[in-house]
Amino acid sequence: MLKIAALRTPNMAPIDLDIGGGECVAVMGPSGAGKTLFLRAIADLDPNEGAITLFGAERGKFPAPKWRRMVTYLPAESGWWAERVSDHFPKDGAVGEMLDRLGLSEEALGWTVARLSTGERQRLALARALLLRPAVLLLDEPTSGLDETSIATVEKVLKARLAEGVSILFVTHDERQGKRLAKRCLHLKQGRLESEETWQTA
Repeated sequence: MLKIAALRTPNMAPIDLDIGGGECVAVMGPSGAGKTLFLRAIADLDPNEGAITLFGAERGKFPAPKWRRMVTYLPAESGWWAERVSDHFPKDGAVGEMLDRLGLSEEALGWTVARLSTGERQRLALARALLLRPAVLLLDEPTSGLDETSIATVEKVLKARLAEGVSILFVTHDERQGKRLAKRCLHLKQGRLESEETWQTA
C-alpha cells in the first residue's frame, strides 16, 4: 500500500519501509531521534529525497494538497487558524458522530479554541484528521495529553480504522500502547533506523 524507499533528509539517514493496508507500525526512540522528522518527510512537509508510492502511484504524481489528504499527518501540537472550534470542521452530520466516538460533546463545536484543554485539543485534532478519510494516518504522540479513559477511547477508534484498511504509522513513548496497536516497531536513534522489531498484537 505505502512503500518508502531510501527516504532521507539532511538530518536523517535513508529509511526503507512498506506498510500494508490495515497495518499499524509504531515509531519509538529518544528525543531528537528523528521520529517527527520521519513523519513530516513522508507527508512531504520538509525537504526530503527518496521514493514513496501509495497504491503503486508515485508521490510526485499527486498534487501536494491531495497527497496530504490521503497521507494525513497529525502533529503532537496541532495548528488552529480560527477562534471557534466549528470553523475547523466541515458542516455535515459526520462531525457530531466522530466527536461522540472520541468522547467529546457536539457542544464543543461552539467553543473557542482558547477554552480547550490539551486533551480536548488532541481529540478534536484527531477528529479533524479522521474526517478527511485518509488512506494513511501519520500520528505524532496522539494520546500524550490524555487520561487512561480517553486513551482507551482513541485506541478503539484507531483500531476501527485499521479494520477498515487504513494504515497507521505513529510515534509513541509508551511501549505498552505500541504493542496494543502495532504489529511492528521502528527504533530510531540520531536520525537513523537502528532496528525493527516485530510485535504480536493484542
